[in-house]
Amino acid sequence: MTCSNVMYFAICMVLFSSVAMAVDHIVGDEKGWTVDFNYTQWAQDKVFRVGDNLVFNYDNSKHNVFKVNGALFQNCDFPPQNEALSTGKDVIQLKTDGRKWYICGKANHCAARQMKLVINVLEEGAPSPSSSAHSLASTVFGVLMLAMIAITAIF
Repeated sequence: MTCSNVMYFAICMVLFSSVAMAVDHIVGDEKGWTVDFNYTQWAQDKVFRVGDNLVFNYDNSKHNVFKVNGALFQNCDFPPQNEALSTGKDVIQLKTDGRKWYICGKANHCAARQMKLVINVLEEGAPSPSSSAHSLASTVFGVLMLAMIAITAIF
């Protein structure tokens, strides 16, 4: 293997190690989209990025999903029923960054039964607030590996 091939390989490894893959977030995990579940707590330790998916699993005879704005979310108001997602396994791709709000439009599930979810979506590739130290360590490790491979190739 020539020096240029080794360098190319090393650079590719460093770059590919920092590429993030899209994540499917199953809303509510095994509980799914249901009443009397704390979705604020569920979302608290998760990092949502542009390109990720929210997967809402639920009984479509009892629930639905509306993507709403902050005011509708706060008041548990929802758009016309024909705008509801209602398959029981709805997948929403997060296409833009910022705050996103979701509610159930059945009965009083939003207002009285806490069937509402708010998340903050980060730009694709943006470091998560809790992982900046990890990102720095990954970058330093990548640079050190690149330097070691380059030195090995030279000698």
